[in-house]
Amino acid sequence: MSKVKTAAEAARLVLDGATVAVNSSSGLLCPDAVLKALGERFLAEGAPRNLTSIHPIAAGDMFGTKGVDHIAHKGMLARVIGGSYPSGPTNAEPPLIWQRILAEDLAAWNIPSGILFDMLREGAAKRPGVLTKVGMDTFVDPEQDGCAMNDSARKIPLARRVEFDGETWLHFPAIRPDVAIIRASTADENGNLTYEMEGATLGAMEMALAARNSGGIVIAQVRRVAAQGTLRPHDVRVPGILVDVIVEAPDALQTTATPYDPAISGELFRPMSSFETPDFNPAKVIARRVATELQPGWAVNIGFGISANVPRILIEEGQHGRVTWVIEQGAVGGVPLLDFKFGCASNAEAFVASPHQFIYFQGGGFDCSLLSFLEIDAEGSVNVSRLSATPHRTAGAGGFVDITSRAKKIVFSGNFNAGAKMRIEDGRLVIDKEGRIPKFVPKVDQVSFSGRRAVMQGQHITYVTERCVIRLMPEGLTVTEIAPGMDLQRDILDQSATPLRVSPDLREMEARLFRPEVMGLAL
Repeated sequence: MSKVKTAAEAARLVLDGATVAVNSSSGLLCPDAVLKALGERFLAEGAPRNLTSIHPIAAGDMFGTKGVDHIAHKGMLARVIGGSYPSGPTNAEPPLIWQRILAEDLAAWNIPSGILFDMLREGAAKRPGVLTKVGMDTFVDPEQDGCAMNDSARKIPLARRVEFDGETWLHFPAIRPDVAIIRASTADENGNLTYEMEGATLGAMEMALAARNSGGIVIAQVRRVAAQGTLRPHDVRVPGILVDVIVEAPDALQTTATPYDPAISGELFRPMSSFETPDFNPAKVIARRVATELQPGWAVNIGFGISANVPRILIEEGQHGRVTWVIEQGAVGGVPLLDFKFGCASNAEAFVASPHQFIYFQGGGFDCSLLSFLEIDAEGSVNVSRLSATPHRTAGAGGFVDITSRAKKIVFSGNFNAGAKMRIEDGRLVIDKEGRIPKFVPKVDQVSFSGRRAVMQGQHITYVTERCVIRLMPEGLTVTEIAPGMDLQRDILDQSATPLRVSPDLREMEARLFRPEVMGLAL
């Protein structure tokens, strides 16, 4: 019997009450055609009902790939467990999944992406769950939010503190999905899957194993179907013995708003001259200052925001290749991409499975992480995961908690406050209009990274802004550098909503950061 079915036929295999795991990262690898068919079936028939959906990284986006919104109908989706969620502009209508979460129409949790992959792995192996210290003293910890995103979820705790071998750990239950929905480039008639046109594999194999070993089914959306026996075995990332259904959808986007770019999938290497370098402005100054924290030979994780421009600073300075970039979706090396293509890299050296990348991160095997911040509090704790006023502006924590839990060195970057109008003139920073929303606050809205735990573990933490550099010391947040043109009291201490210490060795940030010409960086 052929495994090839239409999306509508595949959707009929999902039963009421099923736990459905989806392999995706926003638009990257999102099996949107199958999710769309599931939603259409529910609207036509009222089934399947009361689903639980699992998304280690967000399924879909606000820019053309609906993803989880296809199945976020009231009555259809009862619970959602996500590492991250679709996010976008404040002035846009929130995605349907966010509307449901905020209306308490379903129970929603934000579990770190790496832990979610671990939960699937434990389910596949029929083990009792995950013991980890990732997330201790953050919103993940049951002593804070326990990953709950709303009151409906708080009634059903998923994370708990347990004692094991004389230590306190967080325990998360194993996940045993009834259905896994994954995506690939090509399937042969036996269901063997290859990923030659994609920018990652994410957790496809782990998700398929979890469903198969739990007695469930695996649905694979692909661009094309090949004859059996025609795929090279070393190219197969998910074997056909794990795949039950193949759905052909040739027009799937490669990633958010990207029909297809062969450099993302490693089929073509772009000339280095084709990568644009950032315009000279305060954000570029921040990225430059972050770049000076790096050392040659390092493996460096990079996140969304201002820090995502650091690879382009290294290109401009002739330093590309002096560090190796590693991102949670699985790319190693190359040049991490920006904007809608974030999570992908051009000219990558390797693509590893995202769960393997998270093991690397959780164990602190890499050298440095460059990340952004929404808020920083008096203890040095950072919030990137929740803005109560506009929740859909943030995607949740994603892999942030996995990455920061044991990182040896973290450089957080962002503007000192929100809304300031600034420029650089004659090598000096000028504030034309001060921002009204402080980012250094007494207590963050949600603890995504624990400054107190970082101090206890001896992590090296730096916060880089356009007007100063701050280090996390055992005594507290300490200003160590100040931008030329800034008045310490007026522009920094008075603009922070929480007290900042000043280093006795306070110095001016390097003048070369504030000049438009190449600064002569040498790692």
